[in-house]
Amino acid sequence: MQRVRRTSSSRPGHRRAGPAALLALLLAVTLTAAGCRDTANEPLRIRIATGSPTAVYYAFGQSLATILNREMPDVRASVVVTAASAENVRLVGSGAAELGFTQADVLPRASATGSPVDAIARVYDDQLHLVTTGGGPVRTVADLRGRRISVGAPGSGTEITATRLLEVARLGGDQVRRERLGLDDSVAALRAGRIDAFFFSGGLPVRGIEELAWRSATRIVDLSALTEPLRSRYGPVYVSRDIPRSVYGMDPVTTVADPNYLIVRANLPERVVREVTRLLMERRAELGAAHPAAGRMSPRSAIVTAPLSLHPGAAQWYRAAKP
Repeated sequence: MQRVRRTSSSRPGHRRAGPAALLALLLAVTLTAAGCRDTANEPLRIRIATGSPTAVYYAFGQSLATILNREMPDVRASVVVTAASAENVRLVGSGAAELGFTQADVLPRASATGSPVDAIARVYDDQLHLVTTGGGPVRTVADLRGRRISVGAPGSGTEITATRLLEVARLGGDQVRRERLGLDDSVAALRAGRIDAFFFSGGLPVRGIEELAWRSATRIVDLSALTEPLRSRYGPVYVSRDIPRSVYGMDPVTTVADPNYLIVRANLPERVVREVTRLLMERRAELGAAHPAAGRMSPRSAIVTAPLSLHPGAAQWYRAAKP
């Protein structure tokens, strides 16, 4: 008698999968694979923390985002409107943004090992504006005593620099009546007579101040006498810079300036940061068309970012470029 060989499909308790089950299994595998491809092809999000829409950080950031989206197909860049420097450092450090702009005086004097923030470049110098009405009583910093002034938005570099300047000018505490307004709100408050003057720190020209000067008589107060006291108390980050008549059509003055950096989340991949650095440096003409301050960058000055270290990806590009 011939023995029948039992196959796995004829073992007790085992049922052959029917056509419907096979189709369901095939569909599940296909959808899983498709989902994996979608995840793998998802663009890298780069959020750029900027500042007021009428200030330099925003114009610079918008132009940079356009360049990154056009030339880095695996990236989706966008700008984030913020109070500016101090908030930008916080957003990048916490992972809520990948890039951001900040004044150097906002940063701690010594960069800690393992900091969540690195630098890509020193991009230009910010100049502190003390803006008032053309026919008003504020002609010197001393004239601010007892008056209503805006020192900048909470979380801004302007607020930090202006507060330090008032301290060295012996106008700290309740010597002035302080408001904490951003650029646009400061301009509106000055025009409405709700404040007597405002501070704003930005690269030349600041569009909001430029528009104010077009519409009404405006004065920028000379701050040159306070550069050395600031350097003495807070370090050599501060320097004197001129605001010539050609910028706003006003009498030329000398003011206090400090460097601006483009910062990056420290754990962003080196290849991405290297490419961002390349585009930042090689597209300076396009960035400068968005705002003149952005066009003043150079690879030689860009690498001076103390107290922050350059991101390894940025350092790779500068070494290869030999600035």
